[in-house]
Amino acid sequence: MTFKKFKLKKQRDEKTKKEINRFFKYWIGGGLYFWLGYAIFAICYSGLHWGWFPAKILADVIGWSSNYVVQRLWAFKDRVHLSEMQHAARYILIESIGFVLDYLIIFGLKSIGITPYIGFFISAGFFTIWSYLWYKYWIFPEKKKI
Repeated sequence: MTFKKFKLKKQRDEKTKKEINRFFKYWIGGGLYFWLGYAIFAICYSGLHWGWFPAKILADVIGWSSNYVVQRLWAFKDRVHLSEMQHAARYILIESIGFVLDYLIIFGLKSIGITPYIGFFISAGFFTIWSYLWYKYWIFPEKKKI
């Protein structure tokens, strides 16, 4: 192997390692969102006997907020080159679209007899990939090289 090929392989390996590390951090932030939201939902839905919809809204608002902080300040901290408002606006837009899809998933599953508790897990599986791709390529994009 020539020195140039070795150097390119090393750079590629470092980039892969960095991306795996970023995904792990992202996954922790998503886990915080999921479990915090799940706990709030359980308290409101089962403990306080709220309807599933208002319980899920409260769970999501708190989950979104905690997730944004983790993603912005930890997982994607090296990709902050837009203004805070641009990152936040992009995050809110994508999460709002996700919000509608998530509620359709939960509603659809509930309408066929699947409890919202199970629906949370099914929806989370989809959104683990959906959100990561949006965060990586649009909300916290890599700075373009000129």
